[in-house]
Amino acid sequence: MSIRNVVLVHGGFVDGSGWQAVYDRLRADGFNVSVVQHPTLSLAGDATVTRRVLDRQDGPTVLVGHSYGGAVISEAGTHEKVAALVYIAAFAPDKGESVNTLIADPPPGAPVPPILPPVDGFLFLDRDRFHQSFAGDLPAERAAFLADSQLPWGVDALAGAVAEPAWRTKPSWYLVAADDRMIPPPAQRAMSERAGSTVVEVPGSHAVYESRPDAVADLIRQAAG
Repeated sequence: MSIRNVVLVHGGFVDGSGWQAVYDRLRADGFNVSVVQHPTLSLAGDATVTRRVLDRQDGPTVLVGHSYGGAVISEAGTHEKVAALVYIAAFAPDKGESVNTLIADPPPGAPVPPILPPVDGFLFLDRDRFHQSFAGDLPAERAAFLADSQLPWGVDALAGAVAEPAWRTKPSWYLVAADDRMIPPPAQRAMSERAGSTVVEVPGSHAVYESRPDAVADLIRQAAG
């Protein structure tokens, strides 16, 4: 196997601890795994935090992003250490695009994520609807914990536009979560096709990185060669 380093980037409303099961599986296989704890305040800032973690890698690295983390890896993935990109039910913006532009025109009939109106520049998901919208295939107790430990998502992060998308110059893989109620599966398929990604589709909610860690780890192993 040519690539031994993996860097995991979380999405909005959650932190890096959700990668635990994927981390455990990859570590058991001998990978060096780092989890980025970026604050989701701005795309530029989150990309900078991610690049700092990439700077510490000792060789070629697979850079993995979930949800909003896909925008982060699209921006930070031009880093010289990045050899492959993996998108997990993630946004994959093109040059000049942001999460805001990608969600501006949802497919007809798509579920609307229960994002509450911004307060002081930050977004939260409606606690009572978190389970069904974000983590429908996780136990109710776990979904409640995630709802109650939400990382506030800065509106500036959603507005941040990608300068030079890494997927235009680096090979990419994409895991489509077929039961996602946050990013519509048709949008995931369209973004992955545009990026020329190797695509795997599995049943799963937006929290597929927690509910289907084997599938996620398998795709990362595939990207690592």
